[in-house]
Amino acid sequence: MKLSVEFPSVSYRWGPEGIIKLAQAVEQIGFDQLDMFDHVVMGYPTDTRAAPMYPPQMPIMEAIVMLSFIAAATDRIGLGTEVLVLPQRNPTLTAKQVSTLDTLSGGRVRLGVGVGWQESEYEALGEEFGNRGRRMDEAINLLRRYWSEESVSASSDFYQFEAIAMEPKPPQGGALPIWIGGSADAAMKRTGELGDGWLAVSRMRDEQVVASKSKILEYAEAAGRDASSIGFQMMLDTPPRDDAGKGFYADKERIFAAAERIQGFGFEWMAINMTAIFQAGARSVEELVEQVADVHDALHQRFD
Repeated sequence: MKLSVEFPSVSYRWGPEGIIKLAQAVEQIGFDQLDMFDHVVMGYPTDTRAAPMYPPQMPIMEAIVMLSFIAAATDRIGLGTEVLVLPQRNPTLTAKQVSTLDTLSGGRVRLGVGVGWQESEYEALGEEFGNRGRRMDEAINLLRRYWSEESVSASSDFYQFEAIAMEPKPPQGGALPIWIGGSADAAMKRTGELGDGWLAVSRMRDEQVVASKSKILEYAEAAGRDASSIGFQMMLDTPPRDDAGKGFYADKERIFAAAERIQGFGFEWMAINMTAIFQAGARSVEELVEQVADVHDALHQRFD
């Protein structure tokens, strides 16, 4: 069992020192991976669009910048995104940012990517929402090429350039892991053909998870890939939207039941949502660290 933690953007309220203290504590507790979620902006509801999934005023720190700040204060823990909305970002700039983070962190980056769901965010960033799936596939291939090839050229419907060099290469090179988030069939195909792992959402029904995993493995085999090399991760619970959700991490039996479910799917990774623990009442770095450590230790004692 490997444990990932979704690091809370709201930690900015404790200042730079609080962020560092929290990140270092997460590493010292023994988590394997620290991930940041990604939104650049959140749209207000208007006459032509519904309210977003989360409150428009929700504080969100930029994922790659935040991870870079944390990288300078940690030594071992993996650093990644869950997930970076890749098609709304320029893939050349993203390749450089991720490569730089991997270089400065000593090869600790795992990039999680997804197509996203918020059309207004794409509009604000000047990118097309309707073709995001096709651009996602091309962007993933471009990232790997930038990280491994001496000279990169592209000629497609979305990206056109000739003979471009990107140096230095990240320590992990083209093998820098890219994990795919999403529950649509396209995400299964993308994971099997292009991804190193799948970041599953916990709200999926059991039969959906089983079927999705099977599809991923089938797509991988059809693409001539080693299907056994693909990793699988699921969040213990969905981001809370009510009091019941906020109380999830205070209830050991609910935690254990969710962990048993994830292990039952044959997933080696499970993720803890620190924002949910914060929302449940942790009002200081020390309180949040204590509660996160309690969840971490309880899981290891139960399942190791």
